[in-house]
Amino acid sequence: MKRNLDPLEYKENTEALARFAKALAHPTRIAILKHLENQSCCFTGDLVEVFPLAQSTISQHLKELKNAGLIQGELKPPKIKYCINQENWTVAKSLFQQFFE
Repeated sequence: MKRNLDPLEYKENTEALARFAKALAHPTRIAILKHLENQSCCFTGDLVEVFPLAQSTISQHLKELKNAGLIQGELKPPKIKYCINQENWTVAKSLFQQFFE
């Protein structure tokens, strides 16, 4: 059987869904999103008080969520204020709903 070596091309929604799923692949990130969903915004230090993790660990999880576009950060020196990116959060929920239908 001959193998097809053409690169796979995915629909934009498929790539977005995979990016969101990857960001949600850790239970701490899901917990952070649930926490942020109940807040307007919060600082990294606030999350360190809620979750029994080092500040560097929380920051790494926030970085993953931000890279996926699920949260956004606003620099308020010397801190960063994080909140859910409502536009992308709506897109993510819609894509997951479509996927599971």
